[in-house]
Amino acid sequence: MPNNGRKRAAPQSARSSKIRKPKHVSDGEDSNGSSISDQDVPRSPSPIDDEPAIKLPEELLKTFYKTPGVLLIAGLVSWDLVAKRDNNPSKRTHPNLYTFHKFTDRKYRLIVSGCSAGHSILVSEEGDAYTFGRNACGQLGFGDTTTRDIPEAVPTLKGLNIIHAAVGRNHSLFVTDTGAVYACGDNKSGQCGVGNTTAQILKPTRIKYSGAPIVKVGCGAEFSMILDCNGALHSFGLPEYGQLGHNTDGRYFVTSTKLSFHFETVPKHVALFFEKSKDGHVSPVKDVDIVDFSCGNNHTVAIDSKKRAYSWGFGGFGRLGHAEQRDESVPRLIKFFDSQSRGVRSVHCGSTYSLAVNENGALFLFGQTKRTGEANMYPKPVQDLSGWNIRSVGTSNTSIVLTADDSVIAWGVSPTYGELGTGEIAKSTARPKEVTKMEGMNITQVTMGFSHTLLLCDDSTEEVKQKLAAMPAFEP
Repeated sequence: MPNNGRKRAAPQSARSSKIRKPKHVSDGEDSNGSSISDQDVPRSPSPIDDEPAIKLPEELLKTFYKTPGVLLIAGLVSWDLVAKRDNNPSKRTHPNLYTFHKFTDRKYRLIVSGCSAGHSILVSEEGDAYTFGRNACGQLGFGDTTTRDIPEAVPTLKGLNIIHAAVGRNHSLFVTDTGAVYACGDNKSGQCGVGNTTAQILKPTRIKYSGAPIVKVGCGAEFSMILDCNGALHSFGLPEYGQLGHNTDGRYFVTSTKLSFHFETVPKHVALFFEKSKDGHVSPVKDVDIVDFSCGNNHTVAIDSKKRAYSWGFGGFGRLGHAEQRDESVPRLIKFFDSQSRGVRSVHCGSTYSLAVNENGALFLFGQTKRTGEANMYPKPVQDLSGWNIRSVGTSNTSIVLTADDSVIAWGVSPTYGELGTGEIAKSTARPKEVTKMEGMNITQVTMGFSHTLLLCDDSTEEVKQKLAAMPAFEP
């Protein structure tokens, strides 16, 4: 396979133990202040042409305008403690929420967080972007690094109709109804796509991209992925485990002991998809039009128009579903789903695991949600959920919350922070369990951060309105 003329370092197995690995962080560890190279010289973002004037087709836009709902929240809400090893209760600014609470009076049509994130993006009925949570790198887009406990409208994006968004560990992406993408936050690995590695982009800035309009975005911990309207994926940011899909991990030696990476600072097309037979024979997969994808901390799973699934990036714990723990630097077909009755409808990645819902509505898990014990090296059905109609899925660092039929179902092993919403007594559970208090609440969307959960509740019926009225409110 071509490696685009990049110099590759020695294969991973041959890495010398004396080489100091950059203070870079893998799954679920705090990475504030991680610095990888000498490239982070502050430079102002390059000017980019004005917002394109042509809107996406109305039929397409309508698919983004989901039923607006009332926002509910549970979990760790002391944002600056998210993913910190020193999670001392005395430092909490607010107690953890062990049950779901109403949060703000506004209705939203889209809620977004990420499995490594301590911040969230909300899109109002009118298409305005609101952000709140941790803001150490300017990921909330206000031009400062002040944490916000209450969602506030992002000034730079006022007047733009936001249709999609994504968050990484410390960066954010926003998509407008013209298919333009704005980014802000941590950019030390080029994950904001503005053409340089200025350490922080404090206000949403247009990414350096002039291709077909973008319809979906996703973020890993330190990388970003965008999908255009023609089904082509483009990626940028940190290539450490091959998660950008460009057939390289981007490593090079600055000196004999200092390792760095060739960061992708502008979106680059993911050109190749391949399959591998049992005897190791590799062949390219032709005519791949990606329709959906999801990013974990350091891996991505995508599905194409033929309902085939591909995965690439960090392979530990089997999260790529190939029955081996190898990293993949080019999108590889997941053989398990490549048969008549096993097409994939949607994919959802957590930090060290992946979920796929097949055409029949069955949920499969591969990888590992907990820190110890057995990992699923290939997709295995979640038996407890067979027969349920899964509607929306949220994945965090180690927990999963989803809506199926009229119920909210949650599971995650200790330590949990209240993100399951099951109450303070049974705050963790290794098996999927119905959140009884949320029964019949008509939950339309779920999203999860590292240790918090957001839900949208459609309150169009009297019954739901009464239940909402009896719920506690979170008023930081």
